[in-house]
Amino acid sequence: MNNSLFRLPPAENEPVRSYAPGSPERLNLKAELERTLKGGFDLPIVIGGKEIRTGSTSALIRPDARGTVLGRYHLAGETEARAAVEAALAARRAWEGMPWEERAAVFRRAAALAAGEYRPRLVAATMLGQSKTAQQAEIDVCEAIDFFRFNPVFMESIYSLQSASLADEWNSVSYRPLEGFVYAVSPFNFTAIAANLASAPAMMGNVVVWKPASTSVLSNYFLMRLYEEAGLPPGVINFVPGKGSAISGVVLARPELAGLHFTGSTEVFRQLWKGMADHLPAYRTYPRIVGETGGKNFILVDPSADPEVALVAAARGAFEYQGQKCSAASRLYVPSSMGKVFLDKLADLIKILPMGEVTDFRNFAGAVIDEASFDSIAAYIERAKSSAKARILAGGRCDKSKGFFIEPTLIRALDPHYETMEVELFGPVLSAYVYDDGDMEAAYRLVDSTSPYGLTGSVIARDRGAIEAASRALSGAAGNFYVNDKPTGAVVGRQPFGGARATGTNDKAGGPLNLLRWASPRALKENLDPPRDWRYPYMGEA
Repeated sequence: MNNSLFRLPPAENEPVRSYAPGSPERLNLKAELERTLKGGFDLPIVIGGKEIRTGSTSALIRPDARGTVLGRYHLAGETEARAAVEAALAARRAWEGMPWEERAAVFRRAAALAAGEYRPRLVAATMLGQSKTAQQAEIDVCEAIDFFRFNPVFMESIYSLQSASLADEWNSVSYRPLEGFVYAVSPFNFTAIAANLASAPAMMGNVVVWKPASTSVLSNYFLMRLYEEAGLPPGVINFVPGKGSAISGVVLARPELAGLHFTGSTEVFRQLWKGMADHLPAYRTYPRIVGETGGKNFILVDPSADPEVALVAAARGAFEYQGQKCSAASRLYVPSSMGKVFLDKLADLIKILPMGEVTDFRNFAGAVIDEASFDSIAAYIERAKSSAKARILAGGRCDKSKGFFIEPTLIRALDPHYETMEVELFGPVLSAYVYDDGDMEAAYRLVDSTSPYGLTGSVIARDRGAIEAASRALSGAAGNFYVNDKPTGAVVGRQPFGGARATGTNDKAGGPLNLLRWASPRALKENLDPPRDWRYPYMGEA
């Protein structure tokens, strides 16, 4: 396929299936769920294309049915981390020398597999391992497919960016892979993010050591198998689930570390960045750092808003996937002209949201990911119950006897700086504050200054002037800004995703800017008519 005239077809987003009662996809998914629930998984580490079982294992547990063990996965340690680095470096020359069209072909094949035979497997694994409803898991897998389809098109567009030339001078730019390997650290909440963190650098010719989150190993392992079936050469991506400190300690100390592709907590990202700074003199090249961490995302309801639009945006934005999206709405600003009436309606809506095991397709929400997350969120809710600065308007019950269930919870904060208005909880808790809509500039300043993050936000308004004023005043508060919509659900190729401030480096996954970070451009000049005399014309005699 190595053809200079080769062009990729335009990419299209994968349609999201409905899983409506009686639909073929629902029947197929139900059957796959039954197969997955039989358990017995014994998931290996994958290094250089070889399966490694260390004998040190951890359980694959359903968050929404904590007594259900789907199997076990083997834990990588320092020995396996070193082996993964060596395998990646051994694969580097052949992979970076492969024509870009061939690299694109691997991931376009991955998209076809994920959209076809792997789809029920990935959706079922995401549901059971990460406690997503069928719809949320389907959206997640469709996003992974979109990354595999769109990123090759973005790659082609980057390679097409070339310098101007003159009649006697030929200029060009080659987009080399980074000189070394990339460390990809992925979170539990999106199978698609895991897919992109490892595959985007690989697509640009890099080799990768990939550490998945411990609570998403099942779906991530299937991604690894998908890559292999799609034709990815051994060692290009190495799958090393295990304790982060052990793996990162080895990886960050290697002089060949060329980049970090990260999504996860702010604390871990900062630890990794500091660790890289400590080793900076030893690195062969300055590593690229691309990271997306937390968010304390807002919905600002303008006095001109359609209340029904605001209600749906708040309920979906805050409580889909139990609020475990870095883009989830967690603070809500309601004008005093709507005040109690709006919050009462929102509380009534929240109270009817069904929650339970994700295998029951009638449920809107499932469980939070693990006991540590449950305990942390529950502590904030308990403090709110006894605080003079907060009121629980809906939800508030927490029960981990069968699964890590926290009811969708609405807190009215009487103080705009009450802790749940400022701290990222990463759970199904929405904190609302009623602001004085007699001073909108003060309201904008409050929204802009309350959180250190800058990921997503939305304004609900009918008045065009209000939309424009909010967009201008809050330009730094959100890397992805929504109008009359929830602040979640960015789509690859349509809303490239990422935020600044404490959120991260804002390199926009789902667009060409992210891929450009995994290339090291080289400018080439060829003189077609080189000079043969050292003297310049001005040096002639007068």
